[in-house]
Amino acid sequence: MTAGHEDSRLAAGGEGRDPQLGGGVRLTTYHEAYRADFERLNLEWIERYFWVEDRDRVILQDPWTEVIARGGEIFFALDGDRPVGSVAMRPWDPHTYELTKMAVSPTAQGRGLGRRLLDRAVSWAKGRGGRRVILFSHTSLAAALTLYRGMGFRTVRLGPAPGYERSDIEMVLDLEPSGESVEDHRD
Repeated sequence: MTAGHEDSRLAAGGEGRDPQLGGGVRLTTYHEAYRADFERLNLEWIERYFWVEDRDRVILQDPWTEVIARGGEIFFALDGDRPVGSVAMRPWDPHTYELTKMAVSPTAQGRGLGRRLLDRAVSWAKGRGGRRVILFSHTSLAAALTLYRGMGFRTVRLGPAPGYERSDIEMVLDLEPSGESVEDHRD
C-alpha cells in the first residue's frame, strides 16, 4: 500500500494520527511499512503465553487482505517512529466487529497504551455504524480481561470459542442499547 492510498483512506474515514499522547506516543492506522511490526508484536505475546495457530499466521502475514480489504482497520501505538502496540478490528457481520490481535510490547506496558488502542478501535467501530464488538480471549490473561471489562465488555461464553483453539472466553461490548445477543446477528 502506498502512502497515497493510506492518505485517501484516512481522509475518507476521518482517522489518522493523534496529537502526541503522553511520552511521545501517538496512534495511527495501518500502513504497509508496519506489516512486519504487526506480526512481531503479536508473535511476541502469542508465543510467550500460547502457541501460534494457522489463523494467526494468515492474519499476521497478510493483514491488508485479512483486515483492511475486508473493511476493517489496524491501529498502532508509535513511540517515536517505532510501533509498540497494535489492535485490529475485523468485520464479523454487518453490525459487529471483532477486536483481534491486540498487543503491547512488554517494554511499553504500564503506560495505558492498551486502553488508548482499545478506545480508538471502539470509537472507529461506532463511527462505522457498528452495534457491537466481540472478542475471543483466554481466561489466563487476567490483565487483558480486566481492561476489557473496564471498557464495558461482558462475558457471553465460557469454554471453546470459534476460530482459535486457545480461546476459552467470548466477550461482547454493546455499542447501542439493544439488549440483543451477538448470536442475534450472525447469518
